[in-house]
Amino acid sequence: MEDTAKHQGLRNQLVSILKQKGITDKSVLEAIKKIPRHLFLQSGFQGHAYEDKAFPIKAGQTISQPYTVAFQSQLLEVKKDHKILEIGTGSGYQTAVLCTMGAKVFSIERQKELFKEAANLFPKINIRPKHLSFGDGYKGLPSYAPFDSIIVTAGAPFIPQPLMAQLKVGGRLVIPLGEEVQIMTLLIRVNDTQFEKHEFGEFRFVPLLENKN
Repeated sequence: MEDTAKHQGLRNQLVSILKQKGITDKSVLEAIKKIPRHLFLQSGFQGHAYEDKAFPIKAGQTISQPYTVAFQSQLLEVKKDHKILEIGTGSGYQTAVLCTMGAKVFSIERQKELFKEAANLFPKINIRPKHLSFGDGYKGLPSYAPFDSIIVTAGAPFIPQPLMAQLKVGGRLVIPLGEEVQIMTLLIRVNDTQFEKHEFGEFRFVPLLENKN
C-alpha cells in the first residue's frame, strides 16, 4: 500500500485542476489531497490515477473522474458527523472522500466483487465507513434512516421513492438523472411532502441497477 511523495505531488496538481474547474469547498479539496486514488484503481491504470478522468473497474463499472466526485461532494455541503447514505460503493473512492470529510457514511453496493474489494481496502488505508451493505440501492437503508444527505453514484432513470422518504427535512439528495446522459440533480427536502429541485448540467455515469436479492 505504497503512497509516495510523488503521489502526493500529483494529488496537489489534481487539486489545482479542480480549483480551476470551480471546486471551492475546502474540505472536499483537502480530502482529495489526502486520499491515495491510485490504490482504488486496477494496476494497469495506477500510473494515470491523478488525471481528471474516469477509469474502468471490475464488474463493468467505473471509478468516476475526480471532478465528478468533487462536484457531487460539494453539492452535499457535508458537515462533520453528517449521516450520509451512498448508493453505489463502487471502488470506494467516493466513500473515502466523504469519510475523510468527517461524515458517517452508510454505503450500498450491488456487485459482490466490488463490495468485497472495497470492504477489504478500507481498513488498510484507515478509512472507516459506518456501515457497508451488499444489496439494492433503490431501496436505500430504511433501518438506518433518516439521513442528513444521500448521494447516488450511478445514472438513475428516476428518483427512487424510498430514497426521498429516507432523507431528513432540510437534507440534500444528489443524483444523476437520465438514461444515456445524466443531469446532475439536487433535491432539498423542504418538509414532509415538498422537495426543492436544482439542476447542474450534464454528466455521464454507468446505470444504477436494481432488483438485487
